[in-house]
Amino acid sequence: MSIENLSLDEVERRIQVVEDNLRELMEQAAAFSGAADEERNAARIADQQEKLDALLARRDQLMAKG
Repeated sequence: MSIENLSLDEVERRIQVVEDNLRELMEQAAAFSGAADEERNAARIADQQEKLDALLARRDQLMAKG
């Protein structure tokens, strides 16, 4: 489902999930070492950050509508 079709409540829920994912990935990145692990974690963090940015933008749109 596209985020444009989500309610504000669902956007808020997904924001919480992605923020939790980012926290967990950051903890994993700190715990692991090695180029392959770092590259994989960096890609996963970037993916989650992209999702978070999109959700935050959508939340702002929904809140502006009132």
